[in-house]
Amino acid sequence: MLPPKRLTLDRVTAIDATLRFKRLQETAPETVDRIIDPETGAEWGYVVVDDTRRGPGLGGIRLAADLSLEEMRRLARVMTLKNSAAGLPFGGGKSGLKLDPRTFAGRPGHKREWITRFADALFALPQYITAPDMGTDENDVQLIHELYSRRLGTEHHLRGGASRPEEKGGIPIDGWGLTAHGLFAAARTLENHIDDFRLKGAWVVIQGFGNVGAPLAQKLSRAGARIVGCSDIHAALWDPEGLVLDDLLATRGHPEGLAGYPRPTPVKWLDERRDWLLEAPCDLLVPAARPDAIGAKNADRVDCKVVLQGANSPSSKTTEYYLENRRGILCLSDFIVNAGGVIGCAVELKQTAEPDFRESLLARGARAFTEDLIDKTISGNVAALLIRLRQAEKKDRIFREEALGLAEEKLAGGETIL
Repeated sequence: MLPPKRLTLDRVTAIDATLRFKRLQETAPETVDRIIDPETGAEWGYVVVDDTRRGPGLGGIRLAADLSLEEMRRLARVMTLKNSAAGLPFGGGKSGLKLDPRTFAGRPGHKREWITRFADALFALPQYITAPDMGTDENDVQLIHELYSRRLGTEHHLRGGASRPEEKGGIPIDGWGLTAHGLFAAARTLENHIDDFRLKGAWVVIQGFGNVGAPLAQKLSRAGARIVGCSDIHAALWDPEGLVLDDLLATRGHPEGLAGYPRPTPVKWLDERRDWLLEAPCDLLVPAARPDAIGAKNADRVDCKVVLQGANSPSSKTTEYYLENRRGILCLSDFIVNAGGVIGCAVELKQTAEPDFRESLLARGARAFTEDLIDKTISGNVAALLIRLRQAEKKDRIFREEALGLAEEKLAGGETIL
Protein backbone atom coordinates (compact mmCIF):
# COMPACT_ATOMS: atom_id res chain seq x y z
CA MET A 1 0.00 0.00 0.00
CA LEU A 2 1.46 3.34 -1.06
CA PRO A 3 1.14 6.31 1.31
CA PRO A 4 -0.59 9.62 0.53
CA LYS A 5 1.56 12.30 -1.07
CA ARG A 6 1.81 13.99 2.31
CA LEU A 7 0.96 13.35 5.97
CA THR A 8 0.43 16.15 8.47
CA LEU A 9 -0.42 16.67 12.14
CA ASP A 10 -3.95 17.61 13.16
CA ARG A 11 -4.11 18.76 16.79
CA VAL A 12 -6.91 17.26 18.87
CA THR A 13 -8.23 20.06 21.08
CA ALA A 14 -11.70 18.85 22.08
CA ILE A 15 -12.13 18.00 25.76
CA ASP A 16 -12.14 14.25 26.24
CA ALA A 17 -15.50 13.14 27.62
CA THR A 18 -13.77 10.49 29.76
CA LEU A 19 -11.90 13.16 31.74
CA ARG A 20 -14.87 14.17 33.87
CA PHE A 21 -13.04 15.22 37.00
CA LYS A 22 -10.12 17.50 37.76
CA ARG A 23 -7.77 14.76 38.99
CA LEU A 24 -8.03 12.93 35.69
CA GLN A 25 -7.70 16.13 33.66
CA GLU A 26 -4.40 16.88 35.41
CA THR A 27 -2.94 13.63 34.00
CA ALA A 28 -4.17 14.26 30.46
CA PRO A 29 -1.47 14.31 27.74
CA GLU A 30 0.19 17.60 26.86
CA THR A 31 -0.52 17.18 23.16
CA VAL A 32 -2.53 14.76 21.05
CA ASP A 33 -2.33 14.83 17.25
CA ARG A 34 -3.96 12.80 14.54
CA ILE A 35 -1.86 11.89 11.51
CA ILE A 36 -3.94 12.77 8.44
CA ASP A 37 -3.81 13.04 4.67
CA PRO A 38 -4.38 16.81 4.23
CA GLU A 39 -5.97 16.31 0.83
CA THR A 40 -8.70 13.91 1.93
CA GLY A 41 -8.77 14.27 5.71
CA ALA A 42 -8.28 10.50 6.05
CA GLU A 43 -6.89 9.51 9.44
CA TRP A 44 -3.76 7.32 9.37
CA GLY A 45 -2.47 7.39 12.94
CA TYR A 46 -1.70 9.32 16.10
CA VAL A 47 1.12 10.85 18.11
CA VAL A 48 0.74 11.56 21.82
CA VAL A 49 3.19 13.54 23.94
CA ASP A 50 2.20 12.78 27.51
CA ASP A 51 4.56 14.82 29.73
CA THR A 52 7.75 16.80 29.08
CA ARG A 53 8.67 18.00 32.56
CA ARG A 54 11.81 15.85 32.56
CA GLY A 55 12.55 16.40 28.87
CA PRO A 56 11.22 15.58 25.38
CA GLY A 57 8.73 12.73 25.17
CA LEU A 58 10.54 9.52 24.18
CA GLY A 59 8.59 6.53 22.89
CA GLY A 60 8.24 4.11 20.00
CA ILE A 61 6.42 4.09 16.67
CA ARG A 62 3.83 1.30 16.48
CA LEU A 63 2.29 -0.17 13.33
CA ALA A 64 -1.04 -1.93 13.81
CA ALA A 65 -4.19 -2.07 11.69
CA ASP A 66 -6.36 -1.79 14.82
CA LEU A 67 -4.42 1.09 16.36
CA SER A 68 -6.54 3.34 18.58
CA LEU A 69 -6.02 6.76 20.13
CA GLU A 70 -6.78 5.35 23.57
CA GLU A 71 -3.99 2.77 23.15
CA MET A 72 -1.54 5.53 22.19
CA ARG A 73 -2.53 7.64 25.18
CA ARG A 74 -2.16 4.72 27.54
CA LEU A 75 1.24 3.71 26.18
CA ALA A 76 2.51 7.31 26.19
CA ARG A 77 1.66 7.51 29.89
CA VAL A 78 3.53 4.28 30.55
CA MET A 79 6.58 5.82 28.85
CA THR A 80 6.36 8.88 31.11
CA LEU A 81 6.33 6.66 34.18
CA LYS A 82 9.08 4.40 32.83
CA ASN A 83 11.44 7.23 31.93
CA SER A 84 10.76 9.09 35.16
CA ALA A 85 11.21 6.08 37.46
CA ALA A 86 14.47 5.21 35.69
CA GLY A 87 15.78 8.75 36.25
CA LEU A 88 16.10 9.52 32.54
CA PRO A 89 16.11 13.08 31.14
CA PHE A 90 13.04 12.37 29.03
CA GLY A 91 9.28 12.49 29.24
CA GLY A 92 6.85 10.09 27.63
CA GLY A 93 5.42 9.84 24.14
CA LYS A 94 4.07 7.31 21.66
CA SER A 95 3.05 7.30 18.03
CA GLY A 96 1.68 4.93 15.46
CA LEU A 97 0.23 4.32 12.03
CA LYS A 98 -2.89 2.30 11.21
CA LEU A 99 -1.02 -0.20 9.08
CA ASP A 100 -0.61 -3.95 9.23
CA PRO A 101 3.19 -4.45 9.15
CA ARG A 102 2.68 -7.76 7.33
CA THR A 103 1.63 -5.83 4.23
CA PHE A 104 5.25 -4.68 3.84
CA ALA A 105 6.66 -8.22 3.61
CA GLY A 106 8.84 -8.31 0.51
CA ARG A 107 8.14 -4.62 -0.19
CA PRO A 108 10.64 -2.62 1.90
CA GLY A 109 10.34 0.33 -0.48
CA HIS A 110 6.69 0.82 0.46
CA LYS A 111 7.50 0.84 4.16
CA ARG A 112 10.32 3.32 3.58
CA GLU A 113 7.89 5.69 1.85
CA TRP A 114 5.43 5.49 4.74
CA ILE A 115 8.13 6.12 7.35
CA THR A 116 9.46 9.06 5.31
CA ARG A 117 6.02 10.69 5.10
CA PHE A 118 5.45 10.01 8.80
CA ALA A 119 8.82 11.52 9.72
CA ASP A 120 8.00 14.65 7.71
CA ALA A 121 4.85 15.09 9.78
CA LEU A 122 6.62 14.42 13.10
CA PHE A 123 9.33 17.00 12.38
CA ALA A 124 6.81 19.69 13.35
CA LEU A 125 6.75 18.19 16.86
CA PRO A 126 10.23 18.81 18.37
CA GLN A 127 9.10 17.63 21.81
CA TYR A 128 8.76 14.02 20.58
CA ILE A 129 11.65 11.57 20.04
CA THR A 130 11.05 8.31 18.19
CA ALA A 131 12.17 4.73 18.83
CA PRO A 132 11.17 1.33 17.41
CA ASP A 133 8.07 -0.46 18.63
CA MET A 134 5.76 -3.15 17.30
CA GLY A 135 6.13 -3.27 13.52
CA THR A 136 9.12 -0.88 13.29
CA ASP A 137 12.84 -1.46 13.69
CA GLU A 138 16.29 0.11 13.89
CA ASN A 139 16.39 0.77 10.14
CA ASP A 140 13.20 2.84 10.33
CA VAL A 141 14.70 4.99 13.09
CA GLN A 142 17.94 5.34 11.13
CA LEU A 143 15.93 6.65 8.18
CA ILE A 144 14.30 9.26 10.42
CA HIS A 145 17.67 10.24 11.89
CA GLU A 146 19.17 10.75 8.43
CA LEU A 147 16.18 12.83 7.26
CA TYR A 148 16.38 15.08 10.32
CA SER A 149 20.17 15.36 10.13
CA ARG A 150 19.88 16.79 6.63
CA ARG A 151 17.26 19.27 7.77
CA LEU A 152 19.20 20.31 10.88
CA GLY A 153 22.61 20.37 9.20
CA THR A 154 24.22 18.14 11.85
CA GLU A 155 24.25 14.50 12.94
CA HIS A 156 24.62 15.47 16.61
CA HIS A 157 21.03 15.96 17.73
CA LEU A 158 18.25 14.27 19.69
CA ARG A 159 15.51 14.66 17.11
CA GLY A 160 16.10 11.58 14.99
CA GLY A 161 15.33 8.90 17.55
CA ALA A 162 17.08 6.05 19.31
CA SER A 163 17.84 2.34 18.84
CA ARG A 164 19.55 2.81 15.48
CA PRO A 165 21.89 0.17 13.97
CA GLU A 166 25.10 -0.37 15.93
CA GLU A 167 27.30 0.36 12.91
CA LYS A 168 25.60 3.76 12.60
CA GLY A 169 26.37 4.70 16.20
CA GLY A 170 23.31 3.17 17.81
CA ILE A 171 22.79 0.93 20.83
CA PRO A 172 21.25 -2.38 19.62
CA ILE A 173 18.43 -2.80 22.14
CA ASP A 174 17.31 -6.18 20.82
CA GLY A 175 20.75 -7.32 19.67
CA TRP A 176 22.11 -6.91 23.18
CA GLY A 177 18.87 -8.07 24.83
CA LEU A 178 18.72 -4.96 27.02
CA THR A 179 15.07 -5.23 28.02
CA ALA A 180 15.68 -8.83 29.04
CA HIS A 181 18.79 -7.72 30.92
CA GLY A 182 16.66 -5.39 33.03
CA LEU A 183 14.05 -8.05 33.70
CA PHE A 184 16.77 -10.46 34.79
CA ALA A 185 18.20 -7.82 37.14
CA ALA A 186 14.73 -7.48 38.71
CA ALA A 187 14.33 -11.25 39.09
CA ARG A 188 17.77 -11.58 40.67
CA THR A 189 16.95 -8.80 43.15
CA LEU A 190 14.00 -10.80 44.45
CA GLU A 191 16.39 -13.34 45.96
CA ASN A 192 17.49 -10.75 48.54
CA HIS A 193 13.95 -9.72 49.50
CA ILE A 194 11.70 -12.79 49.31
CA ASP A 195 12.72 -15.56 51.67
CA ASP A 196 11.48 -18.53 49.64
CA PHE A 197 12.42 -17.26 46.18
CA ARG A 198 15.53 -18.52 44.39
CA LEU A 199 16.27 -18.50 40.67
CA LYS A 200 18.14 -21.79 40.87
CA GLY A 201 15.51 -24.45 40.39
CA ALA A 202 12.67 -21.96 39.86
CA TRP A 203 9.98 -22.89 37.36
CA VAL A 204 9.52 -20.18 34.71
CA VAL A 205 6.73 -19.62 32.18
CA ILE A 206 7.25 -17.03 29.42
CA GLN A 207 4.36 -15.81 27.28
CA GLY A 208 5.95 -14.25 24.18
CA PHE A 209 9.18 -15.97 23.14
CA GLY A 210 10.49 -13.05 21.09
CA ASN A 211 13.10 -10.32 21.37
CA VAL A 212 12.47 -10.05 25.12
CA GLY A 213 11.32 -13.52 26.12
CA ALA A 214 14.05 -15.49 24.34
CA PRO A 215 17.13 -13.69 25.77
CA LEU A 216 15.47 -13.62 29.19
CA ALA A 217 15.05 -17.40 29.00
CA GLN A 218 18.77 -17.70 28.28
CA LYS A 219 19.73 -15.54 31.25
CA LEU A 220 17.38 -17.33 33.63
CA SER A 221 18.56 -20.75 32.43
CA ARG A 222 22.18 -19.80 33.08
CA ALA A 223 21.12 -18.87 36.62
CA GLY A 224 19.72 -22.36 37.11
CA ALA A 225 16.01 -21.71 36.45
CA ARG A 226 13.92 -24.27 34.58
CA ILE A 227 11.91 -23.00 31.59
CA VAL A 228 8.74 -25.10 31.86
CA GLY A 229 6.49 -23.07 29.56
CA CYS A 230 6.81 -20.84 26.47
CA SER A 231 4.47 -19.45 23.87
CA ASP A 232 4.43 -17.33 20.72
CA ILE A 233 1.76 -16.51 18.13
CA HIS A 234 1.98 -20.09 16.80
CA ALA A 235 2.01 -22.38 19.84
CA ALA A 236 2.11 -22.77 23.60
CA LEU A 237 4.37 -25.44 25.14
CA TRP A 238 4.54 -26.74 28.70
CA ASP A 239 6.68 -29.46 30.23
CA PRO A 240 7.33 -29.71 34.01
CA GLU A 241 10.58 -31.52 33.25
CA GLY A 242 11.80 -28.41 31.43
CA LEU A 243 11.85 -27.37 27.78
CA VAL A 244 15.17 -27.66 25.94
CA LEU A 245 16.41 -24.11 25.47
CA ASP A 246 18.57 -24.81 22.41
CA ASP A 247 15.58 -26.33 20.62
CA LEU A 248 13.36 -23.39 21.61
CA LEU A 249 15.90 -20.93 20.25
CA ALA A 250 16.30 -22.91 17.03
CA THR A 251 12.58 -22.65 16.29
CA ARG A 252 12.63 -18.82 16.36
CA GLY A 253 14.04 -18.70 12.84
CA HIS A 254 11.35 -20.94 11.40
CA PRO A 255 8.06 -19.66 9.90
CA GLU A 256 6.02 -21.89 12.24
CA GLY A 257 7.85 -20.66 15.38
CA LEU A 258 7.32 -22.74 18.52
CA ALA A 259 4.91 -24.98 16.63
CA GLY A 260 8.08 -26.51 15.20
CA TYR A 261 9.51 -27.47 18.60
CA PRO A 262 10.83 -30.98 17.89
CA ARG A 263 10.34 -32.72 21.23
CA PRO A 264 7.15 -34.21 22.70
CA THR A 265 5.56 -32.16 25.50
CA PRO A 266 2.59 -32.83 27.81
CA VAL A 267 0.99 -29.63 26.50
CA LYS A 268 1.22 -28.23 22.97
CA TRP A 269 -1.61 -25.89 22.04
CA LEU A 270 -1.78 -24.48 18.51
CA ASP A 271 -5.12 -22.68 18.76
CA GLU A 272 -6.87 -20.08 20.93
CA ARG A 273 -5.89 -22.08 24.02
CA ARG A 274 -2.35 -20.66 23.78
CA ASP A 275 -3.16 -18.07 26.46
CA TRP A 276 -4.07 -20.84 28.88
CA LEU A 277 -0.32 -21.10 29.39
CA LEU A 278 -0.62 -18.09 31.73
CA GLU A 279 -2.36 -20.42 34.19
CA ALA A 280 0.43 -23.03 34.24
CA PRO A 281 2.02 -23.70 37.65
CA CYS A 282 5.35 -21.90 38.06
CA ASP A 283 7.38 -19.69 40.36
CA LEU A 284 7.98 -16.87 37.88
CA LEU A 285 5.41 -15.90 35.23
CA VAL A 286 6.62 -13.53 32.49
CA PRO A 287 3.92 -12.01 30.26
CA ALA A 288 6.03 -10.56 27.42
CA ALA A 289 3.50 -10.18 24.61
CA ARG A 290 0.44 -7.93 24.21
CA PRO A 291 -1.33 -5.77 26.84
CA ASP A 292 -4.07 -7.09 29.15
CA ALA A 293 -2.84 -10.68 29.22
CA ILE A 294 -3.95 -11.10 32.84
CA GLY A 295 -7.35 -9.88 34.00
CA ALA A 296 -10.78 -11.01 35.17
CA LYS A 297 -10.71 -13.84 32.61
CA ASN A 298 -7.84 -15.65 34.34
CA ALA A 299 -6.77 -13.91 37.58
CA ASP A 300 -8.36 -16.67 39.67
CA ARG A 301 -6.33 -19.32 37.86
CA VAL A 302 -2.89 -17.74 37.62
CA ASP A 303 -0.62 -20.08 39.60
CA CYS A 304 2.74 -18.44 40.37
CA LYS A 305 4.67 -16.60 43.08
CA VAL A 306 5.74 -13.58 41.02
CA VAL A 307 4.55 -11.92 37.82
CA LEU A 308 7.50 -10.25 36.06
CA GLN A 309 5.95 -7.88 33.52
CA GLY A 310 7.94 -8.05 30.30
CA ALA A 311 5.16 -6.50 28.18
CA ASN A 312 3.66 -3.04 28.55
CA SER A 313 0.44 -3.06 30.60
CA PRO A 314 -0.08 -6.84 30.76
CA SER A 315 -2.49 -6.32 33.66
CA SER A 316 -4.36 -3.52 35.40
CA LYS A 317 -3.98 -1.97 38.83
CA THR A 318 -7.28 -3.57 39.88
CA THR A 319 -6.13 -7.03 38.79
CA GLU A 320 -2.81 -6.59 40.58
CA TYR A 321 -4.58 -5.53 43.78
CA TYR A 322 -6.54 -8.79 43.66
CA LEU A 323 -3.48 -10.90 42.87
CA GLU A 324 -1.33 -9.41 45.62
CA ASN A 325 -3.92 -9.08 48.41
CA ARG A 326 -6.13 -12.09 47.71
CA ARG A 327 -3.79 -14.52 45.96
CA GLY A 328 -0.42 -13.59 47.47
CA ILE A 329 1.13 -13.13 44.01
CA LEU A 330 3.61 -10.26 43.70
CA CYS A 331 3.35 -8.26 40.46
CA LEU A 332 6.46 -6.32 39.40
CA SER A 333 5.22 -3.34 37.38
CA ASP A 334 6.15 -3.04 33.73
CA PHE A 335 7.39 0.55 33.87
CA ILE A 336 9.89 -0.42 36.57
CA VAL A 337 11.24 -3.78 35.43
CA ASN A 338 11.15 -3.62 31.61
CA ALA A 339 12.97 -0.27 31.39
CA GLY A 340 16.24 -1.77 30.12
CA GLY A 341 15.48 -0.91 26.52
CA VAL A 342 14.65 2.73 27.15
CA ILE A 343 17.76 3.13 29.32
CA GLY A 344 19.75 1.90 26.32
CA CYS A 345 17.91 4.46 24.15
CA ALA A 346 18.89 7.21 26.56
CA VAL A 347 22.55 6.21 26.41
CA GLU A 348 22.39 6.24 22.62
CA LEU A 349 20.74 9.67 22.46
CA LYS A 350 23.37 11.14 24.76
CA GLN A 351 26.23 9.73 22.69
CA THR A 352 24.58 10.95 19.48
CA ALA A 353 24.14 14.50 20.74
CA GLU A 354 27.43 14.73 22.69
CA PRO A 355 30.58 13.57 20.82
CA ASP A 356 32.69 13.86 24.01
CA PHE A 357 30.39 11.44 25.83
CA ARG A 358 30.53 9.04 22.89
CA GLU A 359 34.34 9.03 22.97
CA SER A 360 34.30 8.34 26.70
CA LEU A 361 31.65 5.64 26.28
CA LEU A 362 33.60 3.81 23.59
CA ALA A 363 36.71 3.89 25.77
CA ARG A 364 34.82 2.26 28.66
CA GLY A 365 32.91 -0.18 26.46
CA ALA A 366 29.39 0.82 25.42
CA ARG A 367 27.77 -2.52 26.18
CA ALA A 368 29.39 -2.98 29.58
CA PHE A 369 28.52 0.60 30.59
CA THR A 370 24.90 0.26 29.44
CA GLU A 371 24.30 -3.12 31.07
CA ASP A 372 25.84 -1.90 34.33
CA LEU A 373 23.59 1.18 34.27
CA ILE A 374 20.53 -1.02 33.68
CA ASP A 375 21.56 -3.37 36.51
CA LYS A 376 22.03 -0.57 39.02
CA THR A 377 18.91 1.34 38.04
CA ILE A 378 16.38 -1.50 37.89
CA SER A 379 17.72 -3.58 40.78
CA GLY A 380 17.94 -0.42 42.88
CA ASN A 381 14.34 0.53 42.10
CA VAL A 382 12.98 -2.96 42.75
CA ALA A 383 14.82 -3.20 46.08
CA ALA A 384 13.67 0.27 47.18
CA LEU A 385 10.05 -0.46 46.26
CA LEU A 386 9.98 -3.81 48.04
CA ILE A 387 11.28 -2.08 51.16
CA ARG A 388 8.64 0.65 50.81
CA LEU A 389 5.98 -1.99 50.40
CA ARG A 390 7.11 -3.85 53.50
CA GLN A 391 7.15 -0.63 55.55
CA ALA A 392 3.87 0.80 54.21
CA GLU A 393 1.35 1.76 56.88
CA LYS A 394 -1.51 0.42 54.78
CA LYS A 395 -0.89 -3.30 54.55
CA ASP A 396 -3.00 -3.69 51.41
CA ARG A 397 -0.68 -1.44 49.37
CA ILE A 398 0.54 -3.06 46.17
CA PHE A 399 3.82 -2.82 44.27
CA ARG A 400 2.27 -0.69 41.50
CA GLU A 401 1.06 1.92 43.99
CA GLU A 402 4.55 2.30 45.45
CA ALA A 403 6.02 2.35 41.92
CA LEU A 404 3.62 5.09 40.82
CA GLY A 405 4.62 7.10 43.87
CA LEU A 406 8.31 6.74 43.01
CA ALA A 407 7.74 7.76 39.37
CA GLU A 408 5.67 10.78 40.33
CA GLU A 409 8.27 11.91 42.87
CA LYS A 410 10.97 11.84 40.20
CA LEU A 411 8.65 13.42 37.65
CA ALA A 412 8.38 16.49 39.84
CA GLY A 413 12.17 16.84 39.92
CA GLY A 414 15.38 15.09 40.84
CA GLU A 415 18.67 13.95 39.42
CA THR A 416 19.14 11.94 36.25
CA ILE A 417 21.26 8.83 35.81
CA LEU A 418 22.93 10.31 32.70
